[in-house]
Amino acid sequence: MRTASEIKNMIIAFGKTDSRIRAILLNGSRANPAVKPDKFQDYDIVFIVNEPDSFRKDHTWIDTFGERIIMQLPDAMSYITDESGQDAQSFAYLMLFADFNRIDLTLFPVSGLDTYQQDSLTVVWLDKDGLFEGIADSSESDYFIDKPAEQEFAETCNEFWWVSTYVVKGLYRKEITYAKEVFDMHIRPMFMNVVAWKIGTEHNFEVTFGKSGKNMQRYLSKENYERILQTYADHSIAANWKALFLITELFAAFSMEVAERLALSLDISQQQNVMQYIHTQYELFQTEEL
Repeated sequence: MRTASEIKNMIIAFGKTDSRIRAILLNGSRANPAVKPDKFQDYDIVFIVNEPDSFRKDHTWIDTFGERIIMQLPDAMSYITDESGQDAQSFAYLMLFADFNRIDLTLFPVSGLDTYQQDSLTVVWLDKDGLFEGIADSSESDYFIDKPAEQEFAETCNEFWWVSTYVVKGLYRKEITYAKEVFDMHIRPMFMNVVAWKIGTEHNFEVTFGKSGKNMQRYLSKENYERILQTYADHSIAANWKALFLITELFAAFSMEVAERLALSLDISQQQNVMQYIHTQYELFQTEEL
């Protein structure tokens, strides 16, 4: 596996020899001094270029970076992904190499720099024209937990409680795949929002939650973290009823904390009504199982 220095030197050398490339930026976790490096970290690279169409018309230039296991061009896809980078001007190459390094390389035109959304996690590797002079030191500030607006908080709570009733329906019917999809794809994101806001209120909204809440263990009590992990149930109906009870209990407690600390309105009756509904349906489910 090529080392980080070898990858960096290879990319910079390539940029120096191609006159179309005017700057090279490193984004993401490898630009974050707070993140412990490991072999699965991507190299999130941005090439600021002239003549971007010349790169897109002939993709063989990426072969210089090594033998690939697989590649994806998300900005050329229309069925699987609707993510198009920062805008229609950018074009990304996601590459996993035979030595297990991964490079996510994005082209962005010099002509569009006035619309470029600069990431706070940025290290300049090459700048031929001084386009990024005076750039601030790389930091996590763009990724700090955002304080919720009143309406955002209200809608998050309503969505969580409303869709929780769909999980009940799936479990009652023993449609486990439906119940788990609704749980993980719909109510869990609302739950994770509230977990993040709870952490934010405790740390002045100057910490990062991380993708899928990967940083939350740093900030939660051991008890709360362990209880959250217990909401990740297996495929049994019984375990998913238990997970539903637990996640609703945690959501109720955490949303109340957030509301109190941020002086936000909280619809307590909505919460109480749905929790009662869930328990009633569970009791009926158990009765019919006998």
